[in-house]
Amino acid sequence: MASYLKESLRQALKDVQKREGERPPGRAPGGAPASPAATAPIRGVQARLPPTPRPLEPPKPPPAPSLESDADEPTPARATVAQVSMNASPNAGAITRMAMAFDRPVITAPPPTRFRPLEPRTLEAAGLEEGYVEGLILKYLVNNPTSTTRQIANDLALFHRAVSDVLDELKRTKQVEIKRSTATGDFQWELTSKGRNTVVDLNTHSRYVGPAPVPLEQYLLAVREQSIANETPRMADLKRAFQDLLVPEELLQQLGPAMTSGKGLFLFGFPGNGKTSLAERMTRAFGTSVYLPHAVLIHGTLVKVFDPMVHEPLEEDAVLSSRERPDRRWVKCRRPTVVAGGELTMSSLEIEFDERTGICEAPLQLKANCGTLVIDDFGRQKMEPAVLLNRWIVPLEQRVDYLSLPDGRKVRVPFDPLLVFSTNLDPKDLCDEAFLRRIPYKVCVEDPSELNFRTLLHIQAELMGFEPLEEIFDELIERHYRQPGRSFRNCHPRDLLLQIQNQCVFREKPLVLTREGFDEAVDLYFTLL
Repeated sequence: MASYLKESLRQALKDVQKREGERPPGRAPGGAPASPAATAPIRGVQARLPPTPRPLEPPKPPPAPSLESDADEPTPARATVAQVSMNASPNAGAITRMAMAFDRPVITAPPPTRFRPLEPRTLEAAGLEEGYVEGLILKYLVNNPTSTTRQIANDLALFHRAVSDVLDELKRTKQVEIKRSTATGDFQWELTSKGRNTVVDLNTHSRYVGPAPVPLEQYLLAVREQSIANETPRMADLKRAFQDLLVPEELLQQLGPAMTSGKGLFLFGFPGNGKTSLAERMTRAFGTSVYLPHAVLIHGTLVKVFDPMVHEPLEEDAVLSSRERPDRRWVKCRRPTVVAGGELTMSSLEIEFDERTGICEAPLQLKANCGTLVIDDFGRQKMEPAVLLNRWIVPLEQRVDYLSLPDGRKVRVPFDPLLVFSTNLDPKDLCDEAFLRRIPYKVCVEDPSELNFRTLLHIQAELMGFEPLEEIFDELIERHYRQPGRSFRNCHPRDLLLQIQNQCVFREKPLVLTREGFDEAVDLYFTLL
């Protein structure tokens, strides 16, 4: 704190002491009889007053957000304004208010930091009840008899000591027993007949065996910290994301603000111009990785979130100490991109319950959280467009979704994907005004210019092993585009050259571009177009 602030507080302290000394004995402020404590000597008043403030140190950077709450050393909690007021003497009101005024600019929300869940050391820190973990261990031992404590902890993604304590409790209740000890000081465990009977009852509810779930509260924290809405991609990020595509500058200028808004967008235009390719690459502009849970425990119901068909795992960063070990219930992945096409049904957007296993599967939008959800070929799904759009109105407006658990209870979950509708149809024919208002960005992916079309011909020819020949490209454009009045499409260079490549391979000819080759390819490709 600046020296003049310290001097002001010291002077205020002296003024209070002086007033206490001049007050008549037995009288409190305002003329009321004083309590015995108020007649104490001045040193008593000094003891109750806050000490002279020390210079404020700059706030230390907060640690990376984690779900660990059982650190070896207790972290001192920062005193709140309410705590300062409660601890201060009644006679120090002016000083307390002054200190609050000086300290208020320092007590600010910490800047957002990179989310990285650390390994919880206790079941309480993991947000799990001991009875639930007991059930996981018993079901695990049915399929993996004579496993060691360390093997069980590794496969359930829990802290070794916490699993050891649960196994001791199961041993006390005679549901497991030690088969033998190992050379490393560990124990091999197996079920007793009582434990097997317990597993039969457990399997009637859920047969899930795998990494322990994270509670819904911790998942909400993770989505909030890693939200795609927190990211603000710039032009450099877009160019990096679309570096393998030829995207006009004007289109990037339209896509940038739409992606930055995080509210979703329409990509529309003629087929073959790369709308799906653009949508699938948008996630790259929002950073590289996020942590997603294997499963989430929602009001006692386990819902699987991690899907190897959708999520791409990444290697963990190097761990420098045991206290930095990541929570293995989470998987470090690339930001997800979930694409749903014509096969999309309403059931895909709800929690799917498998009655045989008792395991729930997360819907598409939950798997796409912190990433991108692409509704491809919008308008060609089995359900009516209006039905699908009505399903998204509340999530788009409030960024939350409401899902039904198998027992009928409704649960509120975050809705955090960038929602992209890709369609060859006019959005005005698919949506009403209320829905179009909730997706303020409608980006038309137009046909390429002749210059971009020629550039694509050159790029694709070199990729396929052809030598680009400008005179052959001139003939192609003149005879098969200008004369018949045919429009350019971004997919045409790749598709036509691929046909010529197949001709050469089949006929065992060198990869050479010819007029005859393009004529044959055009006749086959555009017969029904």
